[in-house]
Amino acid sequence: MSSAAEKAPAGAVVPAGERGVADLIRDAIMRGEYAPNQRLIEVDLSEAFSASRATVRTALLELAAEGLIERLPNRGARVRAVTLEEAIEIIEVRIGVEGLCAAKTASSLSEADAEAFARLRADMVASVAEGDLVEYARLHQLLDRRVRELAHHRTAAEVLGRLHAQSIRHQFKLSSRPARAKVSVLEHAAIIDAILARDPDAAEQAVRRHLLSVIDALRELTA
Repeated sequence: MSSAAEKAPAGAVVPAGERGVADLIRDAIMRGEYAPNQRLIEVDLSEAFSASRATVRTALLELAAEGLIERLPNRGARVRAVTLEEAIEIIEVRIGVEGLCAAKTASSLSEADAEAFARLRADMVASVAEGDLVEYARLHQLLDRRVRELAHHRTAAEVLGRLHAQSIRHQFKLSSRPARAKVSVLEHAAIIDAILARDPDAAEQAVRRHLLSVIDALRELTA
């Protein structure tokens, strides 16, 4: 019998299919609700998400392909432990791809999307000012997702989806620190400002500065 900690988060939303289960498990891993090397037991996940074991198995295969979990012979699956150095290497790769997405988003931004970005900027600043770091982390993920979507670059979006999931747990630790959040929100605001200015070069450089800052902060945190 597994412990309660090995089960999916309480109150999990019932998914519509394999993609829904994979998303729910992925989000839980990124939030740190599953610890590195923690076993993911199919029967527990099936019960928690009200999904068939076949659906859960398919979701775990998808996450294994992303490098987020690893499947062990005769032992099932567990959360893959990503070292700090590996996370930094992943972020270094993300610099170029996320910069590309930000530049493409800036070059084709519609008025409706510009208004949405402006609201998102205001909400991010307000969440940090109010000390609501959980909300800030959610908005941060929303910003990343919207930039990927609006870039309309399928290959970049797929690559970033995999890389972001593998490194986000380390970044999540940073976003929960008030001092770091105050720095991070200004960097995200700069990215949004460059996008709103329809300046692809400035958007790409703002992403680069932000992710290099993340790398420095991760190294300082470990030190």
